[in-house]
Amino acid sequence: MKKINILIITGVLLISCSKSGGGDEPTPPPTENQAPSKVETLTFPTDNLLCTTNVLDFEWSAASDPDGDSISYLLEISKNNLFTTTEESFEVSGTTKNVTLEKETAYYWRVKAMDSKNLSGDYSTTYQFYTEGIGETNHVPFSPKIIAPEIDGNVTGMATKLQWDASDVDNDPLVYDVYFDTTNPPTTLISENQSEKSLDVTLTTSTTYYWKIVSKDNKGGQSIGQIWSFNTN
Repeated sequence: MKKINILIITGVLLISCSKSGGGDEPTPPPTENQAPSKVETLTFPTDNLLCTTNVLDFEWSAASDPDGDSISYLLEISKNNLFTTTEESFEVSGTTKNVTLEKETAYYWRVKAMDSKNLSGDYSTTYQFYTEGIGETNHVPFSPKIIAPEIDGNVTGMATKLQWDASDVDNDPLVYDVYFDTTNPPTTLISENQSEKSLDVTLTTSTTYYWKIVSKDNKGGQSIGQIWSFNTN
C-alpha cells in the first residue's frame, strides 16, 4: 500500500512540474518599422549645370527599405537653397520625373524616399542648376551656401569665423558683401567686395546674431543669400 501511495505522489509531482514548466511562449513585441534609406545619387540635372532647356527629366538613384515596404519618392524643386518655399513638389513611384520650369532661373532640387507606412528617409544632397534663356549672356550667381556656424546653433567664445560657399554657372569670379547684425534682417555691412569665403567676427555673450551674404560677379549679376542666425553662450 505504501508503494502505491509513493507512486501516486510521484506521478502527481511529475504532472505538476510538467504544467509549471510548460505553457505558451510569450509573444514577441512587434518589429518596429524602419524608414527607407537616403537617396544617395542625384543623376540629372547635375550640380551647377547650365541647362540648354527648361523642360528637364529629373533622375536619381533608387532607395531601399529594410522592411521590404514599397517606396515612393518626394521630388522638391525650389528657387532658394533652404527650401523655405517650394515651387514644385511631386510624389512619384519611380526614379524619374519630367518637369517644365521657368526659363532663365536658378533652381535647387532634392529627393527623399517614403515607404507605404508613411516613414521617410533623409533628404538627398541638394543640387543647383540654371535653366537657359534665349540670348542670355550672363547668369546671376547661385545663392550662397552656409558652412559655419551651424544655422541656429550655439557658439562658445568671443569670436568665430563666418564661412560660406558660392558658385557661378558662367565661372565668373565672385566677390562678397557680408552683412552681420543683432537685428533681423541684418543691415550692417561689415565687409564689402571681399574675395575670401570666410570672415572673422567678434561676439558678445548671450546674443543672437543674424548674417547674410551677397554674391556678385564681374558682370553686374548678384544673388542675395538667405538670412542665417546663431546664438552665443
